Amino acid sequence: MFQKEFEFTLPKGYIDPDGNLHRKGVMRLATAIDEIAPLRDPRVKSNPAYATIIILSRVITCLGALSEVSPMVVENFYAQDMNYLQDFYRSINGFESEISSPEHRANSTEQLIQA
Repeated sequence: MFQKEFEFTLPKGYIDPDGNLHRKGVMRLATAIDEIAPLRDPRVKSNPAYATIIILSRVITCLGALSEVSPMVVENFYAQDMNYLQDFYRSINGFESEISSPEHRANSTEQLIQA
C-alpha cells in the first residue's frame, strides 16, 4: 500500500477568528475530480486563480484543531503558507519533476495550483 496522506507544518500558520494558531496539517493525494470540479465553480470562471483555493481546500484534510478546511479558511492563509502548500502539493502529487519551463506550466493541469 502506498502513502495517501502527508503531514505538513505551515511556515506562518493560520489564525482563526478566535485567535488560535493552526500550523500542523495533513494533505491527501489529489484525485482527478479534485482538479476538475473547481472548473465548474463560478468563482473560478470569473477568476481562474481561485482554482488553487478550491483545490487546496479539497485536499487538506486536517489543519490544527479545525474540523474543516473550507475555501474561506484557505483564502486567509498568508502568502508564504500558500507558496509552501502549492510546492507541497506539487511534490506529493509528483509534479516536481515536470516543472521545467513556463511554457510547460502553461500547458499542463498543474497551472490550477499555481498562484
